[in-house]
Amino acid sequence: MTMGNTTRGGWRARTIALLGCCALLCTSLVAQVSGYGDKQVGENTGDQLPQVLEKVGVTQKLNQPLPLDAPFVDETGKAVHLGDYFGKRPAILTLVYYTCPMLCSEELDGLAGALEMVKLTPGKDFDVIVVSIDPSDTPEAGAKKKAYYLKRYGRPETADGWHFLTGQRPAIDQLTAATGFGYVRVPGPDGKLTQFAHASSIEVVTTEGKLAQYYLGVEYSPKDILLGLVEASGNKIGSPVANILTYCYHYDPHTNKHSLVISRVVQLGGVVTVAGLGGFMFVMFRRDMKLARDHDLTKKENG
Repeated sequence: MTMGNTTRGGWRARTIALLGCCALLCTSLVAQVSGYGDKQVGENTGDQLPQVLEKVGVTQKLNQPLPLDAPFVDETGKAVHLGDYFGKRPAILTLVYYTCPMLCSEELDGLAGALEMVKLTPGKDFDVIVVSIDPSDTPEAGAKKKAYYLKRYGRPETADGWHFLTGQRPAIDQLTAATGFGYVRVPGPDGKLTQFAHASSIEVVTTEGKLAQYYLGVEYSPKDILLGLVEASGNKIGSPVANILTYCYHYDPHTNKHSLVISRVVQLGGVVTVAGLGGFMFVMFRRDMKLARDHDLTKKENG
């Protein structure tokens, strides 16, 4: 086989391989991310905020002290105050509700996954405080959530650093007002107001119980969390972050479904990736063709 044929065979092989990768990527994107229109439900279109979410959001209140005297009940049924978890180390605070059908689990999954890569120890270096915004949630529900996420985290010896709290409306209102966490009740499948439309965020809190940093969305950077905890341990206050991912899910109470606004970002990333791969294939194709022509021309001149 001549060198020219070898060169052409090389670019053919690379082209076939790249086409296979491109096809696999496209198939993966189709399989993993349904069309934005497929996820959009209700009357809102595009990025229009549904009316039910007009009072939902996260107002970042950096340096705001938490209501440390607010009474809650931990997952064991013990009466506690929020301030019981501060004074020695910083904490990560998240507001959810334990019967949430989708968003809260996504948020806690993202937090647990990020903490797996943070080289700090709950209960020693920081605490994780999960508070339910639903006054009908029970300590038993909190205990089940704790058991699940402690198992997922994979470090059972850190159990003392994870706290799943429940409380009554006055204490919940104090905490949500302090953190700027807006939410509204919405109907569940039975038509009763048993669910909540809310945004997704976690907050890093200083050892003194002041809000130091917000992280929005359902996926969190381990590097950012580590930095936030280190700074909060010294009672340093961070900076506001963009609210672009505050509404990770749009909730439609009429269909009891969620739609992913963030899917557009994922789709855009997929398009950019495919475009980049296509551009690479084109450049490599042109390069190998030129090398093949130059080799054939040199061969003829020397022949």
